Amino acid sequence: MAQGTQPETAPLPPTEDAEVVWLRDTYQPNEPNLTVRAVIVGILIGGVMCLSNIYVFFKTGWSLGVTLTACILAFSTFKALEKLRIIRRPLGVLENNALTTVASGAGYMTAGGNAAAFGALLMITTVRPSQVGMIVWFALIAALGVFVAIPIKRQLINKEALAFPTGTATAETIRTIHTVSAGKGMGAGLALLLSSVFAGVLTILRDLLKVIPSQWAPGFEIMGHGLMKWSLAIKTELVLLGGGALMSFRTGWSLLLGGFVTFALIAPRLFEHGLVKVIDGKPVSSTGIIAWTLWPGAAILVGAGLTSFALDYKALGRAFTGLGAMFDKRKRMTQGEGIGAVEAPEWWFPAGCMFLTPPIVALMYLMFDIPVYAAVFAVPLAVLMGFIASRVTGETDVTPTKALGPVTQMIYGAITPGNLTGNIMSANVTGGIGLHAADLLTTLKTGWLLGAKPRHQVYAQLFGVIAGAAMIVPMFDLVIDASVLGSDDWPAPSCVVWANVSKAFVDGIGELHFSSQIAIALGFMFGVGLTIFEKYASKSAKAYIPSPLGIGIAMIVPFSNSLMMFL
Repeated sequence: MAQGTQPETAPLPPTEDAEVVWLRDTYQPNEPNLTVRAVIVGILIGGVMCLSNIYVFFKTGWSLGVTLTACILAFSTFKALEKLRIIRRPLGVLENNALTTVASGAGYMTAGGNAAAFGALLMITTVRPSQVGMIVWFALIAALGVFVAIPIKRQLINKEALAFPTGTATAETIRTIHTVSAGKGMGAGLALLLSSVFAGVLTILRDLLKVIPSQWAPGFEIMGHGLMKWSLAIKTELVLLGGGALMSFRTGWSLLLGGFVTFALIAPRLFEHGLVKVIDGKPVSSTGIIAWTLWPGAAILVGAGLTSFALDYKALGRAFTGLGAMFDKRKRMTQGEGIGAVEAPEWWFPAGCMFLTPPIVALMYLMFDIPVYAAVFAVPLAVLMGFIASRVTGETDVTPTKALGPVTQMIYGAITPGNLTGNIMSANVTGGIGLHAADLLTTLKTGWLLGAKPRHQVYAQLFGVIAGAAMIVPMFDLVIDASVLGSDDWPAPSCVVWANVSKAFVDGIGELHFSSQIAIALGFMFGVGLTIFEKYASKSAKAYIPSPLGIGIAMIVPFSNSLMMFL
C-alpha cells in the first residue's frame, strides 16, 4: 500500500429486514393461538370488563384499559382450573395473547367514541333506537375499525416499530407471568378478586342497606349553603379511587386543582351573579354549577386536543405518507415475501369497506335521519381519521377521540345544519372507527413482540367486538337510566361534552349566554396555551405543569369525584 493512501474499510453488512428477523427469531407458527376456549373465556372476561367500564366511564369520564387486567385474569383463571383438574393443558403464551385480544375487543366497546356518543344521544335528543339496531350499529362501526387497522399494521409496527406502550407492557406482562414468575401472576389475580369482592360488599352496604353514607362533608357553609351542596365532599365510591390509581400523579393533582378552583372559587361567584342553574328547586347543586362550567371545561379539552394534534405535525405528515404508500404496489412488494403468508392480506381492507359501508350508511339514514350524501361522506372521513388516530396512539398511547370528535362535529355542523342527532352520531362513526383500529393495533403490537399470528388476532378482535356490541347496549340499559346522566350520581362528563359540543355547532355558539361565550373563548385559549407550554417545556418542568385534560374534566364532574380520584 502506497504511503499516504487511506486503508480500505470493509463494507458494513446490510441491515436485515425487521420482518425477516421476526419470521426467523420471534414467530412461533406451531404454538396454539386462537382456540375455542380462548374465544369463550376472552368473551367472558371482556363482558366483565365491559360492565365495569360502563360504570367507570359514566362516573369519571375515563375508560380503563383492558389488556393488562385481562391477561392476568386469564392466567390466574386457567391456573386455578388446572389445580382443580378441570383442564389438563395449561394456557399458553400466545393463547393468552389471543384471549386478551378477544377481551379487549369486547371490553373496550365502552370507550369514548361509542359510550360518549350514545349517552349524548339519549341526553339531549328524543331519539330512542331499538336495542337490536344499536347492537348492529356498534358491531358494524367496530368491525370497520378492525379492517382499517389491517393495511397500516406493517408500516406502523413492523417497519417503524412504534411503541404502542400499552401493547408493549402487555407483552412483557404475559411473558413474565408465564415464564418467570407464575406465582406473581396468581397473586395478582387473587388481589383482583379480593378487591372486587370488597368493592361489591361496600356498594351493597352503601346503596342497598344504607349503612354507609354515600358522601360526607364538614358542617361549614358557603353563602348559606352546606359544602355538600357545592360538591365539596368525600365520597365512598371505590371506583373513583381505583380509576385515580391508574392515572399519572400529574393528572391527579390537576383534577384536584381544577376542581377546587371551579367549585370553591368560581362557583360562588357564579351564584352571586345568578348563573347557577336551579335544578329540581335546588338553588345550589353540582349539576347546576356544571351547566355553566361545562362550556369552559369542554373548550379546554377541545383546544388542548386539537393543539396537541397540530403540534405533532410530523406524525400527521407520516400518516398521509403512509396512506399513499398503502396503495403503492411496488412498496408493498418490497416488504418481505415470506411475511405475506402470515399477515392479514391488505385486500381485506377494501373488501371490508365495500361490505360494511352500505349497511352503515343505511343505518345512519334510517336510525338517525342523516342525509345519504352526508352518511356516505362520513365513512371515508372516518377511515382517514382512524388512520391518523392509530399513529397517534402508537406514539403517545392516547387515542385522540377528544380532538377528532369535535372536528367531525364541526364539519357536520356545516354540511347538515340543524341536525343534532346526525351531528352526534356522525362523530360516533369517526370516534368508533379510530378507537377500534387503535385498539387492534395495540394488541397486534403485543402479538408482534410475542411471535403471534396476526391473522388470528384479527379474527380474535372481530369475535370480541361483535360480542362487545351485543353486550354493551343491554348492559347500558341495565346499569344506567338515561334520565340521570349529567347528575351528581352519574356525571358522565364525556357525554356532557359530546352533547354540548354538538349542540353548540348545530344551534350556534351565539345562542349561549354572553358569559358562557366568553368562558368558551378563554377556555379554548387556556387549553391551547397550556398544551404549547407543555410541549416545549423541559422534561423536569412538565411534572409541574397542570394537565389540560385533568383541568378540563375537573370542570365537568363534581369536586368530590376529582378529590377521590386524586386520593
